[in-house]
Amino acid sequence: MSVPDTLASVLYHGYEGTEGLTGFPNDGTWLIFGIVLLPVYVMVVAWFVGSPRSPKTGLLGVSYLVGLTTTMWVSMLVLTVVIGFVFYGEIPEPIGTPGP
Repeated sequence: MSVPDTLASVLYHGYEGTEGLTGFPNDGTWLIFGIVLLPVYVMVVAWFVGSPRSPKTGLLGVSYLVGLTTTMWVSMLVLTVVIGFVFYGEIPEPIGTPGP
């Protein structure tokens, strides 16, 4: 067994990547968007159908949520590109060229 194979078995314990499937449609994504964020969905719906009702305040809350989420996703994308360029010498796959 070569050094990279030994190192890979120590670091990854036999787990491999999702071949041909990168990004959104993994199990963790469905868990986060379906179960973990359920209280947020209930809160947003309650802003518009609950009592007392204030559509202006509800839209303000939705705009804050969208703004915070967009800021976090864009900053994580920029950080991912910077880390890929600095430590691996190339821009990651969704933006750069695909791997082997």
